[in-house]
Amino acid sequence: MKLSRYVPILEWLPAYHRRAFRGDLQAGITVAVMLVPQGMAYAMLAGLQPIYGLYAGIVPLLLYAFFGTSRQLSVGPVALVSLLILAGVGALAERGSPEFIGLAISTALLAGLIQVSLGLFRLGFLVNFLSHPVITGFTSAAAFIIGFSQLGNLLGLSIPRSNYIHELVVHAVRNWQAINLPTLLLGLSGIALILILRKINRTWPGALIAVLIFTLIVWVSGLHEKGVEVVGTVPQGLPKFTIPTLNLDLIGDLAPLALTICLISFIESLAIAKTIEAKHKTYKVDANQELFALGLTKIGGAFFQSYPTTGSFTRSAVNNEAGAQTGVSSIISALLVALTLLFLTPLFYFLPKAILASIVVVAVLGLIGYKEAIALWRTDRRDFAMLLATFVATLVLGIQQGVAVGVLLSLALVIYRNSIPHVAVLGKLPDSDHYRNVSRFPRAEQDDHLLIVRFDAQLYFGNANYFKDNLEELAVEKGPLLRTLVLDASSMHDIDSSGLHALEEIVEFLYSRKVQLYITGAIGPVRDLLYKSGLMDRIGKGHHFLTVPEAVQHAETEAQHAHQHWKPEAVQTNIPAKRSK
Repeated sequence: MKLSRYVPILEWLPAYHRRAFRGDLQAGITVAVMLVPQGMAYAMLAGLQPIYGLYAGIVPLLLYAFFGTSRQLSVGPVALVSLLILAGVGALAERGSPEFIGLAISTALLAGLIQVSLGLFRLGFLVNFLSHPVITGFTSAAAFIIGFSQLGNLLGLSIPRSNYIHELVVHAVRNWQAINLPTLLLGLSGIALILILRKINRTWPGALIAVLIFTLIVWVSGLHEKGVEVVGTVPQGLPKFTIPTLNLDLIGDLAPLALTICLISFIESLAIAKTIEAKHKTYKVDANQELFALGLTKIGGAFFQSYPTTGSFTRSAVNNEAGAQTGVSSIISALLVALTLLFLTPLFYFLPKAILASIVVVAVLGLIGYKEAIALWRTDRRDFAMLLATFVATLVLGIQQGVAVGVLLSLALVIYRNSIPHVAVLGKLPDSDHYRNVSRFPRAEQDDHLLIVRFDAQLYFGNANYFKDNLEELAVEKGPLLRTLVLDASSMHDIDSSGLHALEEIVEFLYSRKVQLYITGAIGPVRDLLYKSGLMDRIGKGHHFLTVPEAVQHAETEAQHAHQHWKPEAVQTNIPAKRSK
């Protein structure tokens, strides 16, 4: 087994060339100047001191450069995970306290261990059970919660921490007279400036420009003496190596939060990585290796005072647009953040917290999936309902509960769609040998003596009764003239023992009505099961066809005498369960 499978840098680094370095250097610098203000803002959103946002921008970036399969994904602190930390750890410890900080770092370690385990056991497919509408509904609701959580910093008010928007708004309205006008003006100006700069050129470091301008304004004008809150002293120096605390009691308390962060961060990162991969096509993103790599970034970061990190939509997009070719760009970004910690932290003393809040607000605007909601309303009302339900549940019940509701809804939809699959009655298109769904092709011709049905799913315990009831109902509706039922099994990729019992009962039912059963298009594994169960003989070996037209032609040829001579063998009551080959 190649070591490069688990350490992808060993694959691309030997072929690294100078031409790639120019793009990596430019992208690394660009991402670093975005990461510094964003990291500080997201750390405050998580209930931590701004310095922890910078700590989260060093070791995780370095580790992902070595172990990640995406060449442009930029990991680090992000708004959604920061909010999850605030909500989950905030229920266990006082925000900003040493205990809170320790729990946030321990959560990173636990989430990382879960991700690494899932990656090693190649369980990346599990995230497929979170549907896209559910993810959109959750992230949209989280965006609103994140945005409104910044009301206190934007208005200069002391608003109690809450994950419920209505509580934040009510408190702000009741205390509107205490709003600090300079703080409000700074916050709104920061939002406007970042949005304008983004409109002009998305690669410009709008957040950093806003930080520099408004920090200078506060320093010159002395607004910090007029009620404008500033960051204050930011510790200087690199993060120290520490061993996170993780005992059995902590694991029990933090496990739900860590699992939620594990799932959300992986889904978010994989979506970004896949999107960027499609633009390059020079490498392949491996979902299981991504789990492993993202887990290592959390574990390694936890030993250097980092709270949980993941891939960032905005920084990854900028990294790609700025010319990043390999993980060297992330290494350069990490080194620049480290230099900032060593030499530049005193410059952040007069940075107004309102500007950090404005950075967060602008960042989460892109998480609101209103376009997706509109598209689903037009194309798939069931998926729209799932999106809306997850959105409302997250707003009303909270972040982690919203994720749980989303997972349950996704699983419920899978079960529902598999238990009530599509069943089509087929008819012959005029002047052709093609058979199509009569509900979609009204001109399709039907024979009173013939019923053709297509079942578009595997036949298993979850839909066996639905299958049997449908076929019996359709046979009864066809009337007493019905002599042959053709089952198009081309869409059945599997049958379990319950499905075989359902077919057995269909044979008995049709026999009681003197109706023959033909099966067409059954694939190899399904035919094998029919032979092993004995159903192939009981249905009749001469009643199996490759195509519907062949079955129809045979039915027409045998119409005069098949009914008089056809008699199925005695039906067995015990059909062996499916055996793997």
